[in-house]
Amino acid sequence: MKNLILISLLLSGAASAQTAAEIVAKVDAAQKNVKDVSFKVSGNANFEGGSQKLDLDVQAIPAQSVARVNFNAPDALADNVIVVDKKTVYNYLFLTNQVTVQNTQGAAQSAGFNFDVSSFTNASGLLTSRYNVKLLDTSTQGGAKVYQLEATAKNGGTERNRVWISEQGWRPVRVQLLTSAGRVVTDLTITNYKTNSGLSAAKLKALPKDAEVIRR
Repeated sequence: MKNLILISLLLSGAASAQTAAEIVAKVDAAQKNVKDVSFKVSGNANFEGGSQKLDLDVQAIPAQSVARVNFNAPDALADNVIVVDKKTVYNYLFLTNQVTVQNTQGAAQSAGFNFDVSSFTNASGLLTSRYNVKLLDTSTQGGAKVYQLEATAKNGGTERNRVWISEQGWRPVRVQLLTSAGRVVTDLTITNYKTNSGLSAAKLKALPKDAEVIRR
């Protein structure tokens, strides 16, 4: 009887185990039901020549490829706004009341980033067919399982991305970017996650009407 109980427990554990591919598939499935999303990103990011504290609020409408990032920290970027759509990046500078408009390619770096802010609106964007993905660890947070995945580029790139996915909503709760030597250059947590709040593209794209517009 004890052996039967043990075998039963082992089988039930195996049945509930998740592979990296299964986790990514569940993230993709969950995102198909998302019309709009908003969340807070905070932690440390490597930009403007060094690591700095980062705090920002993100809003996005994935189907329309529109995202808005409001900066709270660092102080040098506080109250700045980045709006991204399919073709254009609008970078609003609060201190000068100016909006710089340019093509999306490479435009994120103009705000001091060394990573693409739009990746936060597509959790599986770091885990697509371009990457080899493996499951590193499984833990429990707030009663929900959290899966730590690591993605490395299939094209020979040596940088790595680590993403923590919660089974509660199948969404990211933490993101790390690492160098080829394994040094963490970006470590961000994702909180206040909300979906389908009725956001509009017009609201996300709204910037001060009196701002000076500079096109590049």
